[in-house]
Amino acid sequence: MDFQLSEDQRAFQRAARDFAAGEMAPHAAAWDEGKVFPEDALRAAAALGFAGLYVREDVGGTGLSRLDATVVFEELAAACPSTAAYISIHNMVSWMIDRFGTADQRTSFLPKLASMEHFASYCLTEPDAGSDAAGLKTRAERDGGTYILNGTKAFISGGGRSDIYVVMCRTGGAGAKGISALAVPKDTPGLSFGKQEKKLGWNSQPTAMVIFENALVPAENLLGAEGDGFKIAMMGLDGGRLNIAACSLGGARACLEVARDHMQSRKQFGKKLAEFQGLQFKFADMATELEAARLMVRRAADTLDRSDPEAVMHCAMAKRFATDAGFRICNEALQLLGGYGYIRDYPVERILRDLRVHQILEGTNEIMRVIIARKLLGP
Repeated sequence: MDFQLSEDQRAFQRAARDFAAGEMAPHAAAWDEGKVFPEDALRAAAALGFAGLYVREDVGGTGLSRLDATVVFEELAAACPSTAAYISIHNMVSWMIDRFGTADQRTSFLPKLASMEHFASYCLTEPDAGSDAAGLKTRAERDGGTYILNGTKAFISGGGRSDIYVVMCRTGGAGAKGISALAVPKDTPGLSFGKQEKKLGWNSQPTAMVIFENALVPAENLLGAEGDGFKIAMMGLDGGRLNIAACSLGGARACLEVARDHMQSRKQFGKKLAEFQGLQFKFADMATELEAARLMVRRAADTLDRSDPEAVMHCAMAKRFATDAGFRICNEALQLLGGYGYIRDYPVERILRDLRVHQILEGTNEIMRVIIARKLLGP
């Protein structure tokens, strides 16, 4: 049991931290305010290997482990959780194609995804199917060499901008076993998009409904076999939960550092805030929760890398704990800054807005509790 990062891990941790500090942090506030999707910065991240972190190297991926990826995402999110989270989603889709795609699908889609010449979106949620993902209604009917796709996906990160949409759709009967996964290019006839959503946070990535009206998708774009879609989607989410948990670590760490600097410089009643024991206790609890969350995330990543039979539970535990702790740490940091925390001159309010959704997406934290309880208590 070794709690130290390896020399290689420390090297790409430094690379991610330097990139985040130089190419993301100076622009994050402007991206948020202007709702800018920073394509140039994303492609620069891809040039460092961050767009295909655990995609195999023969198609342009970096070939790292899930543990390695959590180290990278923590660093990126310390600068801009919203942009880091989009990179996480893009990685999740790329891995699904790499893991379940045919040789032709891998060589067709993945080189451009690994360079972020193309962007990717994950399409599971629907207007009437959120936590009950297996109840989705989007349907694909096979007609010779084509699937005719009809339905609507909601809250899709990258919606309207991404070039590839991996869509979970119903090809069979009710329930999880009737769901398949299709890779749908943006130029597919019958594919359109809803309005861009106005959101509390995550403003550096577009979010929109993705609409299929007799969309014609080549049958060769089926990932895996018919009926494999729900399994593919859930396996993708195991890694996605780790990544979004790591993004919460990065955002929380950034807020903790801002709070620390403020406490060491701000004076009230003739004393620095850092000299008040009540505030010391609060800060100590924030730091302890952050460290505990990081340990849970890295432990869960290790179980996923080893295909541990309890990996799904550990990923759910880590996602639940780290995203709750991350938001709480940001909120406490805002309180420590007082009025300064509430204004946009400081990054805390932006990070807090970005981290709030981490408790909802990739499976709500209530669903994480369901997964954990089922594993421990049985059906």
